[in-house]
Amino acid sequence: MNEFELIARLTHSLPANKSVVVGPGDDCAVLDFGLPDRLLLFKTDAVVEGIHFQSDAPPEKIGHKALGRCLSDIAAMAGTPTAALVTLALPQQFNPDAVERIYAGMTALARKHDVAIVGGETTTNPGRVLLSVAVLGHVLRGKATLRSSAEAGDAIWVTGNLGGSLLSGKHLEFEPRLAEARWLTQHFSIHAMIDVSDGLAGDLRHILKASRVGAELLAASIPISRAAKEASRNRAREDEGRLPAQGGGGKSPLLAALSDGEDFELLFTGAARDAVPLLDAWKKEFPKTPLACIGKITAGEGIHLRDRDGVRPLTVHGYEHFT
Repeated sequence: MNEFELIARLTHSLPANKSVVVGPGDDCAVLDFGLPDRLLLFKTDAVVEGIHFQSDAPPEKIGHKALGRCLSDIAAMAGTPTAALVTLALPQQFNPDAVERIYAGMTALARKHDVAIVGGETTTNPGRVLLSVAVLGHVLRGKATLRSSAEAGDAIWVTGNLGGSLLSGKHLEFEPRLAEARWLTQHFSIHAMIDVSDGLAGDLRHILKASRVGAELLAASIPISRAAKEASRNRAREDEGRLPAQGGGGKSPLLAALSDGEDFELLFTGAARDAVPLLDAWKKEFPKTPLACIGKITAGEGIHLRDRDGVRPLTVHGYEHFT
């Protein structure tokens, strides 16, 4: 059983109440507490030593990532984060200075986005460090970007460059696209949005499943990071001279961009007629952040990839826990 099968099994009959606008199945829960102009967003996420970071990672970057993952999900809903709670689980023997530096990393990112860290919990966790962060935020009524609102004919967009985040260290240093997401919804009709945490192929499937549509991606338009390209070149050099029986070979740059994950970029859809004005306005507003139109939403099912050899089903998936 993979991560998403388990989630479906656990969430199909969870209790709700009249405040719930969106429950399990999107980047954040959306709650209505009667505020006249906005809805509340609620999100929790965790980072675990050995899974999301290694023991030799700089502590400040661990803290940055722990909070940043939640802020990236708030961004995927075009929201604004306001407050965070932190649960810290540590082995019996821990380094207090390193823990303080983890909190320094969280604090720096929180201050940058005007997020208050208002408490939490500490506990023991044999063998490894775990941080779980819960963030409260808000979004203007009518502006929340859900996974379930993609429409056939939409253009598909992604910010930044994809792949190689573990090799480059980007997964510890990324900047949540909060300002970019809010700007998009203020100036254009954005239908669906998600952040790329499990890989482009995996996260796009979440939108397609929720919206009951399909997609066609243009291989040549998918933005591939320098780290993914360099890793592929290094593997090719290592494979030179190997016998076929010795194996070798690894992910191509395109495969890395589709499946690596931990990029924390925005993946969104919107009306195709807005493509040229959106791209022109984006270049003026965010000149240092790439934006690429990588395909279109279709009325069919699944993902198809168009390249020089034609169009074929894409069988690649993103990262899934328990598989």
